[in-house]
Formats: sequence, C-alpha cells, structure tokens
Amino acid sequence: MNMLSKVSFSILSPKQGNRSFISILSKSTVAVKIEQNEEPQKNNLADYRFKYPEFLPDPKIEFRNSLREKLERKDMLARRTQIDIPEFYVGSILSVTSADKHTPGKPQKFVGICIKREGCGLRAKFILRNIIEQQGVEILYELYDPSIQKVEVLKLEKRLDDELLYLRDALPEYSTIDVNMEAEQLPDGAPVPVNSLKVKLKPRPWLERWERKNLKGVQDLGLPERFYKRAEELAKPWEKYDLMKEYMRTIPEEEQKEIYSEIQTHLQKLDITKRKMKRKRTFVQPVKLG
Repeated sequence: MNMLSKVSFSILSPKQGNRSFISILSKSTVAVKIEQNEEPQKNNLADYRFKYPEFLPDPKIEFRNSLREKLERKDMLARRTQIDIPEFYVGSILSVTSADKHTPGKPQKFVGICIKREGCGLRAKFILRNIIEQQGVEILYELYDPSIQKVEVLKLEKRLDDELLYLRDALPEYSTIDVNMEAEQLPDGAPVPVNSLKVKLKPRPWLERWERKNLKGVQDLGLPERFYKRAEELAKPWEKYDLMKEYMRTIPEEEQKEIYSEIQTHLQKLDITKRKMKRKRTFVQPVKLG
C-alpha cells in the first residue's frame, strides 16, 4: 500500500494524461505483485496435520495434559531451529545420521524406508527398514532425539497404507534400499506423489494376520476361503459410524486449527530459513578461466 501511494502522488501532474496515469499505476501494481510472490505462500492449516502430525496431542483423553503439551511444542520448535526435520511420510526413503555413544566422534548413517510413524509430542517416533547383507535391519528413531545430527529425505512419497509393517513378511526386494542413493528433488509446490505399488508377501507363516488388516498395498494373498470368512466374522464395519468413538480417536478440527495457528509463524520462519539455505547449497560459484 505504501508503494502504491508514493507512486500515485509522484505521477499526479498536469502534463500527464489519464492513460499515462493508468499505465504507470498498472506497472507499479504488477511490481508489487511480483514482490509479494517472491515470498513463500502461507501453508494451509489443514495440511499441517499431515506434515507435522507430532504437534497434535495424544488422541487418548487419559493421556492428555494441556500444560505439558504446550511446553513440549516450545521444545519441539526450539529443536527444529537446531536441526532441519524435513517433511516425510510412511513410504518415504530417509537417511538419518546420528551419534553413537559407543563410537564417539564417528556418526552412524542409516538409509531405509519409513514403515511406521507414531507418537505425539516429544515422544514421536519412526521406524526405518532396509535389507543389509540379506538381513532385514530396522531402527527405531525418536524424531526429536538430541543424538540425531541430520535427517535427509532421499525420496519423498506416500504409500496406499498408513503402515508398512507387512514389509517384514514381503520379498526382500521391496525393502532393499541402496545406501549410496542420491536424493531425488521435487519441484517446489509439487504435490507429494503416491506410490501405488502392490507388495507380494512370502508364503505363510506371517508375523500377523494380514488378511484381517484390509490392506491396499498388498497383492492377492492366495489364502483358502476359510481365512477370508474368518476375517469377515471378526471385522467391525459398524465402528466407522460410531461418532463418539471416532471423536475420541481423532483430534477435532477446531482444536487442530487452534494448535497450528499457535505455531504457524514459527514454522513459516523455519521454512524460509530452509529455503535460503537450500539456495546457498545449490548455487555454484562460476570459475574464471584464464
């Protein structure tokens, strides 16, 4: 507004006509719009529940404590100023570098696919899985653990299921990740891709009764009909109509907006800082040839 007012006062002269006034004013308006577009657009609060689920309180009422949750959110924001915790989902491929007390001065790096993400507040956790030397290896990380030095997303994507624990019973190729994998960059503002891969499980026995889980990312299990009949007998399709149970299981939308509006400014500042650091890393100083 200040820029527009200054321009309008400077061009009000009898020598200039209305057309010149309109043209100059339109150019100044375009310049203001360009300057505004250079700033990162504000994220929708409705998307924060997917990008930052750990900021939401525990869905179980008996574990709720508003004072502790507010203090934890401050600690989480303070931790994010010290380390870049990127956006990731179940199915994304991550590289985590952490310190090990048994090998001081030698950080440990592990690359794997995220098969589970759970917890809230400072108790948020995620599990990475990889096949190393024909052996399945899983590491449980605490998201805000001070021993974590770096979290890098090598491939950002989602899967059809909320958990990928069935990869423990799947063929090894679905969990094998190259430890020297290069990071795949997505354009800014691009939607997170959804991988619709169907995983093939090994023959029974399995760690769990996967036919009872209503999984979308698994191929036909090829079980006898009695297994599916038993799964139908134990299913509870009426629970999705239980409004009280759904309310107790999830966080109301009004409460989500209140929480994320409280931390929105801090998260936007961290996002701006991360964008600036990303530009510095991608810029290559030209070398003057003699």
